Amino acid sequence: MPDRELLAAACEAILAVAGEPVSEASLVKALGPEVTEAEVREALSLVQSRHEAATSGMRLEKVAGGYRLATKPELAEFVASFLGVRAQTRLSQAALETLAIIAYRQPVTLPEINFLRGVNSSGVVRTLLERKLIRVAGRKQVVGTPLLYRTTKEFLVLLGLHSLSELPSLEELGETEAPVGS
Repeated sequence: MPDRELLAAACEAILAVAGEPVSEASLVKALGPEVTEAEVREALSLVQSRHEAATSGMRLEKVAGGYRLATKPELAEFVASFLGVRAQTRLSQAALETLAIIAYRQPVTLPEINFLRGVNSSGVVRTLLERKLIRVAGRKQVVGTPLLYRTTKEFLVLLGLHSLSELPSLEELGETEAPVGS
């Protein structure tokens, strides 16, 4: 078994350069055959405790089936200033409505989205595709064979979720029978 500190440092280095969430299995594979998932979990716990300190600008997040290093929210304005961009990308109300429909009813077709919202949503769907928050998931086997849409890993990352099961239930949100766009 490698040194606990070295293993934690190796996990931290991998997460720092990955650019996307990394699963425990991927870390085990990268760290070699003598490293177990339990040792990786212990190393990640050590990384997390290091980053919980007030002097750290980073935090360890568990999202989209893996782990990533992210800047602490309270430092967002400094990071945004450095990058020369707005601190947070905003989604329009129409995009949020459409994304919610897709997240809760996936896979879903554009005609179904249009019906639920009560308006044509093709432009919004195109924008969500461009932003990689949704993807085409095949075609529905009905007349016209419309495209089916579902959410992506980027959607989970944006919301800071590990999986779709972490979404609140429709009952918790106070589901209504009226179309969302009415």
